Amino acid sequence: MRRLLVLLSAGLTVLSTGLASAQNNTPRNLILFIPDGLRALKVTPETAPAMAEVRDKGVNFKNSHSLFPTFTMANGSAMSTGHYLGDTGVFSNTIWTNYTSVPAGNTVVPFIENDAVLGDIDEHFKGDYLNEETVLKMARDKGLSTAAIGKVGPTYQWDHTDHPEKAGKHSIVIDDSTGGKNGVALSDEMKEALTKAGLALAAPGRGDNGKAGDAKTPGTTVANVAQQAYFADVATKVVLPMFKARNKPFVLVFWSRDPDGTQHNQGDSLNQIMPGINGPSTMASIKNVDNNLAQIRKALDELGLAVNTNIMIQADHGFSTISKESKSSPSAKVSYDDTPKDFLPMGFLALDLAKALDLPLFDPNDKNAAVTGNAHPKAGNGVLGKDPTKPDLVIATNGGSDLIYLPNKDKKLTARTIKALLEQDYVSGLFVDDSLGRFPGTLPLSSINLRGKSATPTPAIVVNFRSYASDCGEAPTNCSVQVADTVLRQGQGMHGSFSRGDTMNFMAAIGPDFKAGFVDELPVSNADVGMTAAQLMGLRGSQNGGLVGRVMSEALPNGIVPKAFKAVEKSKMSENGLQTVLNVQRVGSQRYFDAAGFPGRTLGLEPETGKQKTAGK
Repeated sequence: MRRLLVLLSAGLTVLSTGLASAQNNTPRNLILFIPDGLRALKVTPETAPAMAEVRDKGVNFKNSHSLFPTFTMANGSAMSTGHYLGDTGVFSNTIWTNYTSVPAGNTVVPFIENDAVLGDIDEHFKGDYLNEETVLKMARDKGLSTAAIGKVGPTYQWDHTDHPEKAGKHSIVIDDSTGGKNGVALSDEMKEALTKAGLALAAPGRGDNGKAGDAKTPGTTVANVAQQAYFADVATKVVLPMFKARNKPFVLVFWSRDPDGTQHNQGDSLNQIMPGINGPSTMASIKNVDNNLAQIRKALDELGLAVNTNIMIQADHGFSTISKESKSSPSAKVSYDDTPKDFLPMGFLALDLAKALDLPLFDPNDKNAAVTGNAHPKAGNGVLGKDPTKPDLVIATNGGSDLIYLPNKDKKLTARTIKALLEQDYVSGLFVDDSLGRFPGTLPLSSINLRGKSATPTPAIVVNFRSYASDCGEAPTNCSVQVADTVLRQGQGMHGSFSRGDTMNFMAAIGPDFKAGFVDELPVSNADVGMTAAQLMGLRGSQNGGLVGRVMSEALPNGIVPKAFKAVEKSKMSENGLQTVLNVQRVGSQRYFDAAGFPGRTLGLEPETGKQKTAGK
């Protein structure tokens, strides 16, 4: 039974007496600005002056946290609802849905950064795969003006249950698909306004920025300038003036693909760890998103909206340079046409588990074709078992971590799978569905808030991959390197792991309802973003699950400043001496996860001399 959502932290009473909007009924606006994949410590007055100004003059959330698995859609679901992934069911960018998604290419493991795919998943999960209301929906239902602009997938997720073809108020959605067959339809009002502003009715593509290269050809060396300039122009020349003319409060989401897209595809470091994601292409992409923010703030000033507009900036996750190195993997010893010698191929986890478990491997992205010989799954995903339509095990490949599903919930197969995973040097930490029991060397999904009221299937095992810091000459989180199960190459960029390099995202805020020049030492997370946004706008919805973030009261004038505590949680030791360790911070009953894995194999976890097996670089 659905119950009223109380917009307070779990177990923590927040008296937001400093909220100006609550005190004098002044209508407030809110801009949620997401610089995808921005590492907190890459922001300086030189590299990103606009974001540095917000951080230094507003609130600096220096103890920030992306939710694990540290992927875009997962953390977008947390920001948009205020719930952890165990409730939203968006466990990564690629998940197992237990049905064949046609828009995703007739596969049971869809990549969900796609508007049509999200609509399809909605249809299969009672019209709302998130199973929780989003901030934008709550704002729209209250009569506020609402818009989401930017990167395809996470942008639409902010109000994915809206149906513009039906009567009533609707959110404006502008993303990569705008103007195409999979894009959210534009209203006549938006078409007229875009045309009047001299802007196209279809979003431009990424051009060279979308080129990832291959094992022999470097990827892009340019930022995503043209596409993001279009999105910024839509925001500043069309949407903000339109919202001002409506003369009522608004919520605007701007999701920048950079620096994420450039860091993924950059060609500065092909097959080399150095400079990795710290080369010139990355720095250009950080400046690109910073320019977008500066343009939006300038427009707010010129339109007279700045004085009543709060701005919250939060990256969905950090970032790491990709490693494809392993000494233990059988798949790394096989020769592939598209993979350098001795490197891990795409789909290495599926290949290695198929061998270890002696199960046939089929490719769910290739009409369930058998994967044999010197081949690997086309997208890395795999279904294992004699019948690919009734698999014993499903692997959803994502990057710095992968998801394993066991449709039959076979506990003996779970134990065998865990044993095989513990033998690989690229694994660093395992989390297992509580319903399958406890296994030495692993922690339960509930320990990291991955078990809740999700509508989509819950993974049986979440596999975290090894990470470490290179000698890049900067802070360790800026030098993060991780093994990644991806088509991208060593030296390019990825995220998704439990490295502190991936969990430490950039977060800052400024505006009439935030403190000025305040450094917030308390832990905060992307789930807190959704709860705080709702509080700022006076929004109330309904909820199914109880895994919610907290209002960041300490950042609000006269708000309560709670205390924080640190803890370390450890699994039992496995037979081969491995132990999943989780570094936790706590505010009230709220838990924040710094890093997890096998000490010595995860950046942020120090090795325990004499007790724990470690892995070198």
